[in-house]
Amino acid sequence: MPKSKSAMTEGRSCPLAYRYRPEVLCQDPEPVNEDVLYVVGGLYGNLEALDEIERMAAAEERLGRRVRLVFNGDFNWFNADDALFRAINQRVLAHTASLGNVEYELAIPSDGAGCGCAYPDFVDQGVVERSNRIMVRLQATAENHGDILNRLATLPRYRCLIFGGLKILVLHGDPESLAGWGLSREYLSSGKQGPVSEWFDRTGADVMACTHTCLPAIWHGRSGGRTTVVLNNGAAGMGNLAGDPRGLITRIAREKLHMTPLASHGMAGMELSLLPVHFDVEAWLSCFDRIWPPGSEAAVSYRDRLTAGTGVPANQLIFPA
Repeated sequence: MPKSKSAMTEGRSCPLAYRYRPEVLCQDPEPVNEDVLYVVGGLYGNLEALDEIERMAAAEERLGRRVRLVFNGDFNWFNADDALFRAINQRVLAHTASLGNVEYELAIPSDGAGCGCAYPDFVDQGVVERSNRIMVRLQATAENHGDILNRLATLPRYRCLIFGGLKILVLHGDPESLAGWGLSREYLSSGKQGPVSEWFDRTGADVMACTHTCLPAIWHGRSGGRTTVVLNNGAAGMGNLAGDPRGLITRIAREKLHMTPLASHGMAGMELSLLPVHFDVEAWLSCFDRIWPPGSEAAVSYRDRLTAGTGVPANQLIFPA
């Protein structure tokens, strides 16, 4: 029997509630008083990665640097287990956080949205359908934690921060949608700079820090005579590069790193970097395999990435090259 039109669009369409106007995103920026900003996108329920990110922050603090952690969505995904769901959310919500499509569909489910990923045409339909089923299972787990869902429902869809003289727009997707793909690696590497530059003009931001699309990139350009930068960390809780299972986060600071970033771009005396997260892969796989055994939706879609990373070369992270 052929699939219905609604079944074919679930996971690909973008709910109207996800949308916003770029002009409103940086109207009321929040000052950052810390010395270092970590933007953590796509943790995906990986407790081992969260442990390592907090250790990284603690190492900076031992050097006298105050660190703010900002989680910009999809900190849930593989944690379809009551204890893990509670642990991830309680710890993330102790920091600054904003919604991803995953959290939105947990707290405020949208009819016909499926996983809420708004996957573009180049993503295989099998991936989309498996993601929709992962969401159904995660929603069933989340229903046991009403207090957490209430807290998720109060989170903003984006944040604008003033840090080191830069206006930093922290998003999940892009400046028009919570699940937008306009700041994806695929788009940023295509050479089509017009829409991205227009978004910088309309928002007034100097930097956009995003995630959602799962592959990393740094893009730099000009808007209104000023330098502008996009930092897409890919995923904090999954491998991002070829043969490399490490996660990535975005780091922004004046202070130089005490570790080596995978890619960085200097701007107004600030260092904007993609920083690897060396979490315990074997410990995470043990947890993942217990929740998502072979043949399950998440195992089929993601387990190879957890062990071997992606096809992205480590020397191809900055655009234009």
